[in-house]
Parts: sequence; structure tokens; C-alpha cells
Amino acid sequence: MTSIYVTKRSGETEPFNINKIHRVLEWACQDLVGVSVSEIELRANVQLYEKMKSTSIHDLLIKSTAELITETTPNYQFVAARLINYKLKKLVYGNKDPWSLIDIINHNIDAGVYDPDILNKYSESEIDYINNYIVNHSRDDDFTYAGMEQMRSKYLVQNRTDGTIYETPQVLYIMIAMTLFARYNGRRMKFIREFYNAVSQFYISLPTPIMAGCRTPTRQFSSCVVLESNDSLDSINATSTSIVKYISKKAGLGINAGKIRAVGAHIGDGSVVHTGLIPFLKYFQSAVKSCSQGGVRGGAATVYLPVWHYEFEDLVVLKNNRGTEETRVRNMDYAFQFNKLMYERLLTGGKITFFSPDDVPGLYDAFFEDQDKFQELYEKYERAYSIRKKSLPALEVFSQFLQERKETGRIYLQNVDHANTHGAFIEKQAPIHQSNLCCEIDLPSHGLESYDDTNKGEISLCTLSAINWGLINDPSQFEHYCELAVRALDALLDYQNYPVIAAQRSTMNRRPLGVGIINLAYFLAKRGLKYNDEALETVDEYAEAWSYYLIKASADLAQEQGCCYKNMETKYGHGILPIDTYKKEVDELIKHKERMPWKQLRVQLKKKGIRNSTLMAIMPAETSAQISNSTNGIEPPRALVSYKQSKDGIMAQVVPNMWNLKNKYDLLWDQNGPEGYLKIMAVLQKYVDQGISVNTSYNPAQYEDNKIPMSIMLKDLITFYKYGGKQLYYFNTNDMAGEEEDCDSCKI
Repeated sequence: MTSIYVTKRSGETEPFNINKIHRVLEWACQDLVGVSVSEIELRANVQLYEKMKSTSIHDLLIKSTAELITETTPNYQFVAARLINYKLKKLVYGNKDPWSLIDIINHNIDAGVYDPDILNKYSESEIDYINNYIVNHSRDDDFTYAGMEQMRSKYLVQNRTDGTIYETPQVLYIMIAMTLFARYNGRRMKFIREFYNAVSQFYISLPTPIMAGCRTPTRQFSSCVVLESNDSLDSINATSTSIVKYISKKAGLGINAGKIRAVGAHIGDGSVVHTGLIPFLKYFQSAVKSCSQGGVRGGAATVYLPVWHYEFEDLVVLKNNRGTEETRVRNMDYAFQFNKLMYERLLTGGKITFFSPDDVPGLYDAFFEDQDKFQELYEKYERAYSIRKKSLPALEVFSQFLQERKETGRIYLQNVDHANTHGAFIEKQAPIHQSNLCCEIDLPSHGLESYDDTNKGEISLCTLSAINWGLINDPSQFEHYCELAVRALDALLDYQNYPVIAAQRSTMNRRPLGVGIINLAYFLAKRGLKYNDEALETVDEYAEAWSYYLIKASADLAQEQGCCYKNMETKYGHGILPIDTYKKEVDELIKHKERMPWKQLRVQLKKKGIRNSTLMAIMPAETSAQISNSTNGIEPPRALVSYKQSKDGIMAQVVPNMWNLKNKYDLLWDQNGPEGYLKIMAVLQKYVDQGISVNTSYNPAQYEDNKIPMSIMLKDLITFYKYGGKQLYYFNTNDMAGEEEDCDSCKI
């Protein structure tokens, strides 16, 4: 072996030394149960050759360790993470010891990857204090393999052309904290310390745009963009331009195209007939796919359409694999909008009538603003012989929708009446016309008539984060983390830039936030609870505290810094809370209790208003859950060890504390349908001012001939509506158990 030489990172060669491998692996395995240095070496079976790169040897050790992660040997996930961490520090700093924070900042500003404004906000002595007394680099050893891989590949600032990485995880966290609280002056060290501790110890989870961008010259960190098109070429073009702007800034899009008239509609004097929605959806699709989101993820969008649109039968099949390219627009997702009248038609055996929006004045607006007015107009237009229309039995419409939802997994639903009546806004002043890419955002929007529309045009942005419920042991703990999340995200709204005027105006007027939940499955498992009725009381208690402390944090911030400009367009501004507007059928599931001092909060809101028009949104959390060693958002895990497919390969993720809770987790495909899960979502929705990315999941093996009956899907859909559900996201079937796709959406 002494004749074999290894090429070091510096380019120098040295004799191969097996003891170096031993020392690194012994360090990586230290204090971990059920792992073996020799097992890793045996797995690697290192084949040495002359001038083999030391980095190649290290990569082989990481890969071999990751392959050893199983239900019986879960701790190899920490060994693999430590090996990646070791490699990262060598790559970034040249050795295993990080540079001082001031040196890292200066180096990265010189490299053009950090925002130079940070040195205008902080003195060198302040940065030295942060370096010496706040940053804790040892926390890099707390990551799992999946978490560290996601951190390395998606979030650490890097040159994606040559592979240069400029920071390590704890530097990322402290730089985000410093950036967000730079304007807090006298109290900022307090908030920097507390926020850094919260995010680096995984109590607060941050979304992709903040993790990847906040500290860089890119100043757009909102996860979700909600925009709509009016029924004009100018508006359609302005919408497309806005799509490109925000796709390039790492945002996921919700696009409302429901106002656009149907195929065959008259244009002008009738000398020209309209080509319909599909050509314009292809136009939007091209804009969405025109660029990747900063090299971090591909562009993605969901298009929102009323179920009563004249082209429903052609629109509902846009994603399926049948038909020709001319009749399909597959690279976007679609959501159809329903309301009470549509469900009544289903339950009474009635019909749903389809119209072109331009033929039925007032109907589209009433669909969102006034359900009684909508029904009155809808029935009036159904009786009008002069109006172009067609109809189908409601059962057939719902069945078509559910069939396409089942086959594609990516046809979504919005109940627009619930989104408005149980939303944060006064419906007739600021109606909700759509949701976002992942179906959790409910914010007002108004179509642009030009890209620089300074009149009525409104693009809504939502800035996200989530609280790790799995680490909360008492509802009172929410107070601290809810305050930090609200203060940080609110500060970000003033720090970031806005490429479109309509988005800046809307954000400054409304200041919307969306704080969600991760690790719910672990939260339940460690209490011996499953996704069923037995969990409702506990979920209700914790959800109430979580919701209360988020609203209280924003109300306190309003007293300190002023309420949002359009405070009186919110229900909060009138002292109306989510617990005042939820669907009262939820009381059938769990008796309503008020454990928190809501009365005092109502008084405070009426006097001083709310700083942020929205506070809650329960979004997917694929990537951030991996980083935080958490289960995905509110979802039950598919397996104790899930194999997640990403652009970087397959990563094994183990549920938290599997050693002790192996038999406590309520795995997705062990559940007898989604009913228990939907009831928990109903209880959560009671306290949420926006929406929840609710999935429906079915195991075909539980049904005759491995086919999910339409009657079952319809029952669950009606249950979801009955208890006040707003949006349905994915339709999952058990055809790849234990494997989860890392979707290119706005998942945080």
C-alpha cells in the first residue's frame, strides 16, 4: 500500500494512509448506537488506484454510509450527515474549523454572493460578538443525512456552475437572522440570538426562498404568488410577464384564469370568435417553464377555474395522458372551484350549468362575494333562453372531476364560499378569487391591465414559515416561537424588493404572512395518538394556542409599529376571529372550548388593529421537514424510512425518535381511508385564517378489485365540505409505498 499515492484537495499527492479513514469514521460514529466503522469500510470496499482523489474516497464513504440506513440501523443517517459536514467545512474553509464570521462575510461580499448592505447595518465589533457568543457551529452535527443533503444541494449559497460553496449551515442561519432583524437597533441582539436558536434548533422552519436567498443580493423571499388575469389581451400579456418575473425569483404561482371567456364567444362586434382558454393556458405554461427558480427548483403553477365555466369538459382533462398535444396543457396543475350550490345540486340529483363568464354579468364576482346573489343570478341565467349554455348532471360533473383527480393526482379543489366566509377578509371588500400553487393561501387579487398597473391591479404574495409542533411539549411554548416567526417575517416584507408594482402595493397594504405546522405525525406519535377521533381534543387544544399566539403577536406588533393600511378590510380589524366564522358542524367532532383569553384580544384588535392581514397557512413541508428531522408538515409518514426522490438522487429519511416510537406512528397506508385525517384537518381549519394543503390518500388494496369506488371518493369530498374545508391538494394512491417525490412546487 505504501506505493499508492492519493491526490489531496490541494492537488498535492501523499501516500495512502488507512488510519486517516479510520479516524474520520470513528469521529463520525462517536456516541451513536448501532453503527460500525468496519461495516462502513466493508460496504465501501475502497478500490484504490494511483493518484485517486481524496474527495472521491470521502464521497464513497458518504454513499456507503447512506446505504446502511434502515429501520434497524437508523443512526447511520447521523454518521452520513457528519461526513457531509466534514467535507463541507473542507470545501468552504480549507479545514474543519470555520473562519471568523467577519472573514466569511467579507469574503462572500467580495465574491458577490452576500448582500453588501449587511456591513452598513452591523459594525465589526457587533459581528465579532455574534461570532463569539451566538453562533454554535457544533449544531451542524445535529442534521440527518437527508437534512444535510438538502441543505447542501438547495440552500447553501453556491455557484451552481462550478460547484463552489460559500458557507456552512450555521452561517446560513445566523446570516438570515442578522438580515431579518437588522433594523431592530437596540433590541436586535436579543432577537438575533432568539431567532437563530429557534431556526438552528429546528423550532421554526423557513421556506426555500428565505433559506436560499435571504442574505444574498436577491431580495425576493415570498414563497407564493397569487395573480389573476382579466378577460383582455392586455391583462393576459401583463399576467404572463409577471409570471416570468416571479418564476425567476423562486416563487410558486397560483394563476386565476377563470374570467377568460370561452371558445366561440364573440369578440367586439362579433366578426371574430374567441379561441377559448386553452391557447392562453399554453401561453401561461410557456411563461411558467421559461426558467428555473434560481437553479433551486423548476417553475410551477396551479391554474384556478370555476367549475361552471363553459369549457369545463375540456379543462378537466388538460393534465391526463390521453388526447393530443393540441388539447392538453400538462405542465401546470389545475384547481376547480365549487360552492354550496354545486354540492346541493349533487345531493339533490340536479344539474350543473356551464356559462362563458362574459355572457353572465355579475355572476363571476358573486361567486366569491355573495353566495345568495350567486344562486339568484345562476338560476336566472339558467332560465334565460338567449344565453349560450350547456348542462350536465351534477353527479357526472363531480365524477369527472374526481376521476381526473385520481388519475393525475394533480387536479385540485377550492370551495370558494368557505375561503371567503371563513377567511381573513371582508368578502365584499377584498374577495378571495383563488389560492396558490399548493392550495394553502387565500389572499385577494385583481387582474392587471398592464405590467406596471398602478390602478386596481393586485398581485398577492405570502411569506411563509412553520412551527415544529413535534418539539412543543406545552401549548404555552407557542408564545415565544409565534412571536419570533411573526416579527421575522414582518421585517422581511420591508427588506425585500418587489419586481412588480401591483405586488408591492398589495403587500405593503395588507402585510400577509402564513405560519404553518411541521412534524404533526411525530407530535401525535409521542402522545400515543393516531389520525382519528382520539386525537381531536389534543389537536384542538394546541391549535387554539398556536392560532391565539400568532394573532396576539401581530396585534402587539400593530401597537408597536402600526396596523396594516387595509386593516379595516380584514375581519381582524372588526374584532372578528377565525373561531367566530368556522363551520359550526365542526362542533360535532369536538365541543367548542375557549381556553385562551380571546375576549381581551378582540378588544385589542378593535382598538389597534392587526399588523398582518393573515397569519396562518398550513403548507406542504417536504424539504424543510427533511432539514428539521421532522415528518412532512401535517401528513402521516408513508413508512418509517421513506426514500425521497430528488434531482440529486434517492435519500433515506427516518421518522423522528424511531427507536422508541416505532410502533406508535400511524403510517399512511395502514389507515383505512382519509376520514380520520380529514377530521383533524377540520379541527385545524377552525383556527386558520387562510387554508391548509389537504391531501386525500387511498390504498387500493383495501377495496374490491383494487379499485377505489367513486362512492367513497364522493363521500370524502362531501365530508370535507361539510366541515368547512377550503382547498384539496394532492390525491395520493399507494403505488409507490415508502417513496415520496420531491415536488418542484412551493413546498417550504
